[in-house]
This record gives sequence, structure tokens and C-alpha cells, in this order.
Amino acid sequence: MVDKSWLRESATFPRPVIREIQRAAETGIYDIRGFGAKRTVPHFDDLVFLGASMSRYPLEGYRETCETSVTLGDRFASKPITIDIPVTIAGMSFGALSAQAKEALGRGASIMGTSTTTGDGGMTPEERGQSKYLVYQYLPSRYGMNPEDLRKADAIEIVVGQGAKPGGGGMLLGQKISERVAGMRDLPEGIDQRSACRHPDWTGPDDLEIKIQELREITDWQTPIYVKVGAARPFYDVTLAVKAGADVVVVDGMQGGTAATQDVFIEHVGIPTLPAVRAAVDALQELDMHRKVQLIVSGGIRSGADVAKALALGADAVSIGSAALIALGDNSEDHEAEYNKLGTSAGYYDDWQDGRDPAGICTQDDALAARLDPVKAGRRLANYLNVLTLETQTLARACGKSHVHNLEPEDLAALTIEAAAMAGVPLAGTSWIPGT
Repeated sequence: MVDKSWLRESATFPRPVIREIQRAAETGIYDIRGFGAKRTVPHFDDLVFLGASMSRYPLEGYRETCETSVTLGDRFASKPITIDIPVTIAGMSFGALSAQAKEALGRGASIMGTSTTTGDGGMTPEERGQSKYLVYQYLPSRYGMNPEDLRKADAIEIVVGQGAKPGGGGMLLGQKISERVAGMRDLPEGIDQRSACRHPDWTGPDDLEIKIQELREITDWQTPIYVKVGAARPFYDVTLAVKAGADVVVVDGMQGGTAATQDVFIEHVGIPTLPAVRAAVDALQELDMHRKVQLIVSGGIRSGADVAKALALGADAVSIGSAALIALGDNSEDHEAEYNKLGTSAGYYDDWQDGRDPAGICTQDDALAARLDPVKAGRRLANYLNVLTLETQTLARACGKSHVHNLEPEDLAALTIEAAAMAGVPLAGTSWIPGT
């Protein structure tokens, strides 16, 4: 037996880094994966609520009302949407996901009275048919875009950037471009595709205003127009989106997931969700548009605590993607043996992009997709959304709030200096906000 107790792991070159160097040297190509950033960054876990005690009056749980409804898009749209809970489903494409998964997302969201979003590649009948409120994503690729579907949508989301890859486009591997996906996107079947990183018909924020006006004309000024940006320079991006005429701004932090892109992009581009919320709210407040233009925050939302903290920092709602897929049943240990054959394991989401998901969610293989029961999966998602809402209400009541939007930064403290500086709330036990 060789004594290895004296060996010392390198902080700069730990085992995963060494393996990646070896893989790159063997293949000569960069790593492509799904999911979001895996590195440790300041997040909502670094904040705590200051519940009511002597100086605050709490609400009695379940006997005193704590409202959760949110109206989105009432700045210019004649038909804004009002959702029952402050949690929406983020855009995930048909192509990245199976038709059954898209249907399940619509079913689960509708049960809870909230919205889901199409993602790249267009609108499927399954999703539109089961979604009470469906947001149509208008992306740089224009895959599957047509005016008829725009008019069928309850809101339109112009995607300028995504948290996992601000400044970059996504990827869709050839094995996921089935005959149906190819037909919807007007692409060759079975060939790898890379989505565009910028819209083809504008070169800057001035053109965004023109595009918003065009979409309003197509929809007779009835439909709310969202603008989604990846968190890189959120203060300036939110300011420009508001000045261009957006009804709602969506800010996606670097913990947000993706169907597939370069690992180096996921881990090294963009800023965390926590500071992105603060910067976005600062922009809205400076413009005197906070609560007039709604702010939706996404990227790494997992629990009711995350929801409540985002709302306390000034968001109107949050959006979930990766967590919603996990709730549907993806990566279940029931399929562990099949994951092992793929060289991975249940609970590791890097391989969502490869199209061989045994759970039938991230695939275009008909046999695998048939494993997912959209009715059952929709109920699972609804259960999860219900838990998020109940947890958010619990925390709001503990702070004495009769509506989740009444949560405020004063209800929070930070556990680390970094989180205090990023969120703009005091370090716990002090009145000190770093940088002020």
C-alpha cells in the first residue's frame, strides 16, 4: 500500500482542473454543457430576515392574509396579466425540452395561476393549449417566429441576453434537431446549430425602441412587452430597456441555466443574481419607475426564501428554470443505471444538452420523451410552486407584511461583507453597509 498521506492538493490545479486540461489536450475542442454556474458565489443564502419581535408586529400564520398576486405589464399594454403568485416559469425551448416537458410546464403553471415562457424555437400547440398565461420569447435567432404566434401570446419577451451567457448565443446539438424541431426552426435535421448572440435588425438600444413599437403594432398595443437581459451591467441595461419602452424587465443572473453553451462562458461571464437585483432596482428608482415597470429576477432561485429575499430587495416576481425541470422529475434516481451508462449520475445536470435524458424531459427521442407523463409532471411542478409560495408568505408574515411586495431591504441583514456590499443591506449585528 503506497502512503499518500503526504500528498497535497493544489488550489490552482485541483483534480477537476487537471482532468479538463487533459480532456482539452486529447480532443482539441472546448467543453459544452448545460445547467448553470457551479462555482461558489454570493447568493441569497448569505442574507437573513429580521423577523418581528419587540419592535415589529408579526401576522398570525394562515389566519391573517398575506397576498401574493402580481400585475405585469400595465405601463403601456391594454391587457396586462395578473398572476396569482410571484413565481413564473422561465423560457426553455422546445428542442432543448421535449414536447411533453413543455406541456407539463404549462399545466403546472396554470394550476397555480402563473405564466410560462416559450423559449427559443417557437410555440407548440401543447404548450399554448395548457398555459393559462404564455409569454412568447422573441430571440436573436428568430427560430420559429411568426406574427400569428405573437398574437396568440399573453406577453412578449424580447431576449437581449441570458444569465448563463450574456454576450453569447446558445447551442443545440444535432441529435436534438428532430424532424419536428427542424421544421419549426427552418433548420437542417440532425445538424448542430448555434443561436445568434445579437438581434439581426438592430445595432444598439435605439433600435430596441423601434422593435418594441413594431411589436406593439402587431399586437394592437394589447400585449405586455418584456425585455430580458443577462446580468453584466444591469444598471445601464435596465435603464436603457425602460427608456426604450419596456413594460417589464427581466434580469437573469449568472446562476441561471442554459440548454448548452461553453463551460468557460457559464463560469466566467456575468455577475451573480444578488448584486444584479440591487443594481436593477437602483436603476428603476433613479428613473422613478420602480413598481411602474415591473422587475422579474431569475438565476438560481430554489426556495421560498430565495423568492422572498428577491422581493425584499425590490423585485416584483422571480422566474425559475432549472428548479422547474428538477421538480418535473428530471435526473431521477429511478434511472441511475441509465445515467451511469452515459457516464454521469442522477443529480448531475451537465448532460442535459446531449438529448439522451432517460427521464424524457431534455430529449427529442420519442421513446425517451414518452416516459414523461405531462399530467403527473405538471402536478409535481404545481406542488413545488405551491411550496415556494407558502414559504414566501411565511417569511412575509414573520416580518409583519400583508403582501409579499411589502417586504423591503430593512427586513434583511447580511452574513458576509461581500453580500452586504452587493445587496446594500447591513452586515448582521451592525448598521454598516460596506461602501456607504
